[in-house]
Amino acid sequence: MDLVTPSVNYLPSYIAALRAGWSGDNIRGAAAAAEELEKIDADPNRFLASLHDREARGDPIKLPDGSTAARIPGYNLWMWDGEFCGDIGFRWVPGTSALPLHVLGHVGYSVVPWKRRRGYATQALKEILPAARNEGLQFVEITTDADNVASQRVIMSVGGVLIERFKKPDVYGGAESLRFRIFL
Repeated sequence: MDLVTPSVNYLPSYIAALRAGWSGDNIRGAAAAAEELEKIDADPNRFLASLHDREARGDPIKLPDGSTAARIPGYNLWMWDGEFCGDIGFRWVPGTSALPLHVLGHVGYSVVPWKRRRGYATQALKEILPAARNEGLQFVEITTDADNVASQRVIMSVGGVLIERFKKPDVYGGAESLRFRIFL
């Protein structure tokens, strides 16, 4: 598995994953996938550009409740093994390891169901950590639902330390969650 920059070369496989029921948005699921498909249909190049915004120049972020919040720098990479396998996103605030309240973690990832249990999420997380270090972060935080044992294993396998149990804000589903920190 390789991490690749989203591009038109990989887009058909990404679209196929969305149409097969996958969504990188674990809160909004199918609704988020449908929105992404609409954006791709409207302007594929604009969609792809929105996935790589190191200067936070894009539109405000749409939160699950429909409200918006300021965008922070970030980008997504796609997991690729000959076809789309999943994605990993990294976001940060320049000059600090702190995040705004509407951002639950520095890193988020999702693997398509038919490619899980192959170590792709672990590999992707390991590979994104040097980028975080290069941005000057002392650590990254990652959250996961308390019942998502697979994600907890991924995080701990790369040195994640549990720092708190908390309830996600209602806008994010209100689930019992865990916050991990990976020191860089």
